[in-house]
Amino acid sequence: MADTTVVACGFTEAIEGPVADRAGQVYAMNFGREGTIGRLDPDGSVACWHELPEGSAGCGAVCGPDGWLYVADWRTHTVFAIDTTTGERRVHAHQPAMHQPNDLAVLADGTLFASDPDWATGTGRLWRIDPDGGSTLVESGMGTTNGVEVSPDERRLYVNETVQRRIWVYDLDAGYRPIDKRLLVQFDDHLLDGMRADADGVLYVTRTGGGVVARVHPDGRLGTDLRLHGRDCTNVVFAGPDGRTLYVTVADTGCIEAARVATPGRSHGLVGAAA
Repeated sequence: MADTTVVACGFTEAIEGPVADRAGQVYAMNFGREGTIGRLDPDGSVACWHELPEGSAGCGAVCGPDGWLYVADWRTHTVFAIDTTTGERRVHAHQPAMHQPNDLAVLADGTLFASDPDWATGTGRLWRIDPDGGSTLVESGMGTTNGVEVSPDERRLYVNETVQRRIWVYDLDAGYRPIDKRLLVQFDDHLLDGMRADADGVLYVTRTGGGVVARVHPDGRLGTDLRLHGRDCTNVVFAGPDGRTLYVTVADTGCIEAARVATPGRSHGLVGAAA
């Protein structure tokens, strides 16, 4: 029996990157067709909200402290910034050296981390994107990097590897350079995709193919899985007025599922904080 409720459908099997703005609206990639962004409003209605440039396709996304959405376009090696009020879109970062920007994490000053998997070789890298859009390669030679997240105190960085089923943790120094890498946890089955932390630092990690979202404590202990209706969950976001509604994108159904959780998301107070 699922622990979640299906709240919106109509997305493609490439549904990804759920993200919430400060008004409580939830966005996800690829509504109806690839290259779009759908929006789920608090009243439960869902519709196409934005169309990316021709040839683009969104993947991971975050809402920055400025209230803009930052969307990783894996096809054109670009991170777009989109104003949720006006729909204005600009290129925040473009890095041709990337395999593809896949998932994003954001810090309170607007610094982003972007995973960069190379699916053909089963390898991956990690980039830091500064508030001015400049990008720096900070780690290479990894497995297929995917989900990326920051701890509530912004002193730790978490990166998972889809195929290798590992989650790594780093310390972040004063310049947001990842140091002291170590293994947090490794799973025996299913794939890993997106992940987000709650305010206590517990990671909610999608386990694609398993139909569950795992809870991973900061010390690597596993909590109780959150069971879904669908099987191929891709990513999560905390939203709602109190930040305690977890939304999960599910590829095999093209739907968004939701569940109430005990602790708000890490980014609940961050979204739109500087707007």
